[in-house]
Amino acid sequence: MNTKDKIMSTALELFSKRGYKAVSVNDIAGELSLSKGALYKHYKNKREIFDSILKKMSETDGIRAAEYFLPEDEYEKMPEKYKNTKLEDIVLFEKAQFKYFACDDFACAFRKMLTIEQYNESEARRLINNYITEGPLEYLTDLFSAVGIKDAKLKAAMLYSPMALYLAIYDGAEDKKAVEKEFSQVVDGIFKIIERDM
Repeated sequence: MNTKDKIMSTALELFSKRGYKAVSVNDIAGELSLSKGALYKHYKNKREIFDSILKKMSETDGIRAAEYFLPEDEYEKMPEKYKNTKLEDIVLFEKAQFKYFACDDFACAFRKMLTIEQYNESEARRLINNYITEGPLEYLTDLFSAVGIKDAKLKAAMLYSPMALYLAIYDGAEDKKAVEKEFSQVVDGIFKIIERDM
């Protein structure tokens, strides 16, 4: 990992524990045993570090969607890819996203940072909606609509709702594998209901 990436990851880790506002450039530099001047060679301020975190998350979202043969962008930009999506791929992606937000150090810290900051900052509320709540729900709704599932928003909510519940359970669980397994079983059960209603 290069210095720029180390700064970004360290900053995110601090933001996820204390919140964005509570962390200073001095804190980030100190954690890395860097001078502020050395940090400023890579980022001009704390906001630029934050923006680089958002950019990485956005880029990763697109890459992850493509890995599961799902559209990487909005419906208006790629309607054919939405229409050609397989339901099985949606379910596999849902399970993979749970594991990603639960286990990937960067994604988990990002989720925790937004959870802390949503109560302090309107931008954080917008971002948590975009990345964790409304954004994924709208994405699933568009996917379900495109492949012809009736009551697409309701079915999308059914499939996506366990994500927040099980992430909250996972964070405090002693047996994290059991939580992953249970989440997977719940998603499979909901998928069967959705398939049956098609």
